[in-house]
Amino acid sequence: MVQTQKLAQYTQEIAQKLGIHKYDVYGANTDGISVQVDQGEPKQVKASNRSSVIVRVWNDQGTMGVTSTTNVDPVGIELALKTAQEASTFGVKDHIPDFSPEATAPLPAVNTAKAQPAPVTDLISALVDAEKQLLAAHPAIHSVPYNGLSQQEIERFYLNSSGAVRSEERTYASVYLYSKTEQEGKKPRSAGSFRMSAGLESLAIAHCIQEASAKTISHLNYQKIPSGKYRVVFSGEAFLSLLGAFSNLFNAQSVLDNQSLSTPESIGQAIASPLLSLVDDALHPENVGAETFDGEGTPTRAVPLITDGVLTSFIHSAGTAKRLNAQPTGHANIGAKVSVSPHFYHVLPGKTVDPQYDLATAENVLLIDDLSALHAGVSALQGSFSLPFDGWLVNKGEKVSVDAATIAGDFRELLKAIAYIETTPELTPGGICPRVWVDDVSVTGE
Repeated sequence: MVQTQKLAQYTQEIAQKLGIHKYDVYGANTDGISVQVDQGEPKQVKASNRSSVIVRVWNDQGTMGVTSTTNVDPVGIELALKTAQEASTFGVKDHIPDFSPEATAPLPAVNTAKAQPAPVTDLISALVDAEKQLLAAHPAIHSVPYNGLSQQEIERFYLNSSGAVRSEERTYASVYLYSKTEQEGKKPRSAGSFRMSAGLESLAIAHCIQEASAKTISHLNYQKIPSGKYRVVFSGEAFLSLLGAFSNLFNAQSVLDNQSLSTPESIGQAIASPLLSLVDDALHPENVGAETFDGEGTPTRAVPLITDGVLTSFIHSAGTAKRLNAQPTGHANIGAKVSVSPHFYHVLPGKTVDPQYDLATAENVLLIDDLSALHAGVSALQGSFSLPFDGWLVNKGEKVSVDAATIAGDFRELLKAIAYIETTPELTPGGICPRVWVDDVSVTGE
């Protein structure tokens, strides 16, 4: 583990010796173990230690050089500072990155209880047992081709020549189970489930098994559906995956690079149904991988992106905030170029709707559980999508699996066509989101 105060001290001494007056250092170190199994036997056991440290140096002309290293002892830091100092001669002249004005602001207080790492044998036996239970759940479940159980310990730190010194540590464990069926005369069907927690002891493996088996079994009796317009209910995970595919909407760097569906003038405009509110909340209590500061040392916080359908804010680095006359929001990643990315989405119902919608009484609605081919079926700059999905046709509470179909449309129109947002939240890897009802979505059956 890196002793950040000690690192800050000798980095300052080396910088003075080299005549460097302005620098910063950001680093992350991850220790991880992951296991996979196949038919009761360990298929892969992988231990990894990944370390990445970014060192930035500004010269007396104000231009900046960047280098990366994995070595943070005095020898490694001296070499990195020298290399970044030499590179600063060739640094960009426009929009030169600078320290975040909030790099020394107090960090939010969060509970960072760490879990003890479990022995590899415990990981293997837990996953072997999970696979066994899933295979026993139904005669049609033939294999669990994709599975994984991992635990990680992450340490992050940031320091700069203006006195910023920050560090934090986190642990988390995750499990993924994806089962597949084989029945004579029928297509293979599959479904998966994912769970995450601070450590193996608190990991809800039983719930993961239960969800994966229930979903897989529910897909056994499938039918084709006619093409047409449907009222669609997105699961929390499906809606967030679509939202993530169009995250350039809120990304200030994308806006400045003209790689976004938004422009600087979009703030304050209605971009969705007034039923939708969206917050990016790195510090949400359900976010196991919470970070209290970003790559520039800016404290993270809850950032309202959409409020009652209106675009309220972008996510910013220090540089984008300066150019758009806003405040940094704690979303920067530093490297050769500073980029901006979201943390943890939280979708909330905006204005309430009466009467309330209910799958138990709704007729012929499509419940979409999972969207596929997001890398290929999304045109992020046009706003259009055409995506295969796993889901069910629901009629008064009765669910029939959809054989094979795709949904298509324009994401901005979909946001405006939201008819109802349920109140029960669903925890997913990318955030928290209840089921979202959308009217008149184009569906192509096979």
